[in-house]
Amino acid sequence: MSEFALLIDFGSTYTKLRAIYLDEAKILGSSQGPSTVTTDINVGMEQALNSLKNSLGSLPPFKYRLASSSAAGGLKMVTIGLVKELTVEAAKRAALGAGAKLVGIFANRLNSSDLKQIMDLNPDIILLAGGTDGGDSQVVIHNAKKLGESSLDCPFIYAGNRSAVDEISHAFAHKNLVITENVMPEFNVLNIEPARAAIRDIFINRIIYAKGIDKAKNQFDHLLMPTPSAVMEGARLIADGYNDSTGLGELLVIDPGGATTDVHSIATGNPSTQGIIQRGLPETRVKRTVEGDLGMRHNAVTILETVGVDELVSLSNIHGEKIIEMITYLSNNPDSVPQSQKEIALDGALASSALKIAMKRHCGSVEVVYTATGPVTAQDGKDLTQIKTLIGTGGVIAHSNDPISLLKCTLSSADEPNSLRPISPQILIDRDYILFACGLLSQVDPKAAFNLAIEHLTNSK
Repeated sequence: MSEFALLIDFGSTYTKLRAIYLDEAKILGSSQGPSTVTTDINVGMEQALNSLKNSLGSLPPFKYRLASSSAAGGLKMVTIGLVKELTVEAAKRAALGAGAKLVGIFANRLNSSDLKQIMDLNPDIILLAGGTDGGDSQVVIHNAKKLGESSLDCPFIYAGNRSAVDEISHAFAHKNLVITENVMPEFNVLNIEPARAAIRDIFINRIIYAKGIDKAKNQFDHLLMPTPSAVMEGARLIADGYNDSTGLGELLVIDPGGATTDVHSIATGNPSTQGIIQRGLPETRVKRTVEGDLGMRHNAVTILETVGVDELVSLSNIHGEKIIEMITYLSNNPDSVPQSQKEIALDGALASSALKIAMKRHCGSVEVVYTATGPVTAQDGKDLTQIKTLIGTGGVIAHSNDPISLLKCTLSSADEPNSLRPISPQILIDRDYILFACGLLSQVDPKAAFNLAIEHLTNSK
């Protein structure tokens, strides 16, 4: 008997459906409807289901109905740590890896101004870290007391010095607190997976109610994870393979969107050249960065300010004054879809700019530093020069007439020799927006998920 899966993404703008024929790991049908999350999410969901039903003639019996979500702007999160370069950075990586959207990062002792800023940010979750196990505990206890006495009503996660657990529990006696393992139990040793898991659990168990997604619970069996986590799990599966199915090896996924541009890497990032020393915290093999200032709609003005009018004129061949007028419109109308040739050209220029900057920020860099024994070359971040595969996903890439050219602008270039961006990877396009679906499906049927991904990512034309 044939088996099918319905995979759902409750996005900020659209609710997207993919019906999968599991036996052959193929897309049976696709549809979407508006994400009516501010009113009744069932309205958009029903539109998408009806569209899918009309295209297929009838809906098959689904063995799995799995969902992810980035609705209502995703999971807003604040991280608080002790030292910016250490526990704060570790907490940040845990948050981003779990699919959160970081809206605030704080270090050292919180003061009244910090607390007011956090309250104004109105986060969905706060992650509190600080101190290695057995190390400094005064700062994290101070911060816990400040937060515990506040009127903040969101869930809290403590992932800091385990020696302070009793005091932390007391400070949060009247709050919703989850205690997990320290994100940095020893100096320069990362342990971020437990915090990631705690973030995802809170998202699944509580945040879906705040976003109204629970209203559509009859339409799916499980809301497994935030959409960025689903994309990351899909990327991990594609890189690693499954059982006797060989994966593609180390890879990058880049996803330009209306609010952010996300980059995922599945790679160790170790120096590819002998004699280079690694600086900073060790890099995790699975890494995600979110560039909140590089959204192609909500932050179009910021992209303009970052790259300059002349660069966008060069990329789009649109007069400078007209570009400013068009970008202002995009910022005020983030749901707009390009229709005219000029609008399509501007979208391509914004995408190229956002992709290039986001990739540069995600990848590491090298520089010559002088030590007591002479000059050495130091690497910060990941060396991704030898990455084997680059996958482009997201609307602007999927609908581009020349997505390969868009993605080639992210590669290594002679004018920035210190940037450790990919040199010559194969470029694959996620035209069917299938990565989120592969990530969801990997949780219940990894073989079908892997085959589905390979089937739909082999054509880069």
